[in-house]
Amino acid sequence: MKKIVMSLLAALIILVLVLAVFLNFNKEKEDTKMTKIKLAEVTHSIFYAPQYVAIEKGYFEEEGIDLELILASGADKVSAAVLSGDVNIGFAGSEATIYVYNGGEKDYLKTFAQLTQKDGSFIVAREKIKNFTLNDLKGKTIIGGRQGGMPVMTLEWALRENGINPKTDVTIDTSVAFAAMSGAFLAGTGDFVALFEPNALALEKQGAGYVVASLGELGGNVPYTSYFARDSYINENPNIIKKFVKAIQKGINYVHNHSDEEVAKAIINQFPDTSLEDITKVVKRYRSIDAWPKETTFKEESFNHLQKIMKAYGELEENVPFDQLTYQVK
Repeated sequence: MKKIVMSLLAALIILVLVLAVFLNFNKEKEDTKMTKIKLAEVTHSIFYAPQYVAIEKGYFEEEGIDLELILASGADKVSAAVLSGDVNIGFAGSEATIYVYNGGEKDYLKTFAQLTQKDGSFIVAREKIKNFTLNDLKGKTIIGGRQGGMPVMTLEWALRENGINPKTDVTIDTSVAFAAMSGAFLAGTGDFVALFEPNALALEKQGAGYVVASLGELGGNVPYTSYFARDSYINENPNIIKKFVKAIQKGINYVHNHSDEEVAKAIINQFPDTSLEDITKVVKRYRSIDAWPKETTFKEESFNHLQKIMKAYGELEENVPFDQLTYQVK
């Protein structure tokens, strides 16, 4: 009888040990399980250096996120991809969330983090202009970007702030698709063009254009390029959103704590057709206009400034509520 009891006790101990190992294995497996996230970006530019640092340095993996980056040229296409469910998160101008909200979408888009705080485009001229001012644009044609997009709205805002009527004093061409602006300018369209990097630098290197001003400096602080998702997705996945933001914040911290060349080296795999020297120059150019915030959160003041720019352009009649269209990560 004693032997039977001892055998049962031994079997029970073995069972407990096996169960403990099994549970621990499952826990470790659960802890290392990656969450697949599809992110649609409005364009692929060195302007978004902190995001690419987060990708290349493995910050998303550290947060348990398997990120798939998808290019959807134009904020309208990014928001459409999020609304259709083709992607989980969109990365574009916050004006996209306002358009969707005012369109009556019930499960509308909410911004939960920003990556840039100024317009990332530069005014490029065909010829060198010494001591350029916006008055040099009078009577000229400028390729400004998509109708209702942030680059063209910021351009018009800057013109008005400097006493220039964008409807009568200049001609702003909004017929050229965002991705085709550089090519159109090279082909002879327009006297000026508003370009993101590295396209502006590429024109300079060809001797086909010269950067004369920064729209970011002219337009002021706004939540220019931000991350947003459906309200329902955020409510159902607050922990994923939190981890996503942590990864982006790590990328922002890296950019602010490392040299232009170090940042360039970190993201060079994202721009295989651009030299390390050129990427470094672009990073320096964006740093010089204070393009990147210190934190992903943004203030109501900058959001309202964005709406002021949209109102002046004629794309917005009344302000939308800041609290309705933003989500503060806790």
